[in-house]
Amino acid sequence: MTQPHATHPTRRTEDTGAARNDARGRGTTPATTPPADLRAALTARLDPDARRWLDQALDEAGAHPGGHGPISAWELRLAEAGRRCGPAHADTARVLILHAARAGADALARVYHQGTADERRAVLYALPHLVPGTDALPLVEDALRTNDTRLLAAAVGPYAARHLDDHQWRHAVLKCLFTGVGVAHVAELDRRARGDAELARMLADYAAERTAAGRPVPEDLHRVLALTEPATESHGPADPHGKES
Repeated sequence: MTQPHATHPTRRTEDTGAARNDARGRGTTPATTPPADLRAALTARLDPDARRWLDQALDEAGAHPGGHGPISAWELRLAEAGRRCGPAHADTARVLILHAARAGADALARVYHQGTADERRAVLYALPHLVPGTDALPLVEDALRTNDTRLLAAAVGPYAARHLDDHQWRHAVLKCLFTGVGVAHVAELDRRARGDAELARMLADYAAERTAAGRPVPEDLHRVLALTEPATESHGPADPHGKES
């Protein structure tokens, strides 16, 4: 199996420490937390200057939502978020700005394609909060063609779990295994992998290729392979007379 080529070069991210925090904070990304809770948690962590900046940025975005002209004021705030709130909080600040601006699929696509890797990641995190349908799937598909591991981790969130078809989703899981992105980042992994015989075949083939090449099989592969087992029906304990209770 040949690993897909990236369509974008991997870009320098704002902070390698933030990447480690992302790995430890599995399941608690800005994509999986309601915006009101995100704002409360972020406000509690920011210093007074950063808090004032965030409040102003959100007020501006709320007052002038959507897109206006070649670039909106709230889009400029996205670029400032890392410097104003710190790299560890930049993803959350950007998602909150996008949410306050009620950015639709078109505005999100513009930010994604014109922004840095960090801004693209924030767009991917914001998708489940802002786009109810499949209009933003091209952004997820683009991210899945890269080898930027933080972008990939954001791309396999709740929006992908809801809207990627089976073929795309299976290849997204394998892309995580190729690149070392922990499958804990894959939203709804248990639900979508359960009983998936085709995914099991693909995983077995990949494991065989790794073994034949003398390379270790990722532990995450075994975890996903176990999830592909069909669900078994549970039966109540039988009573002494041979009848189920």
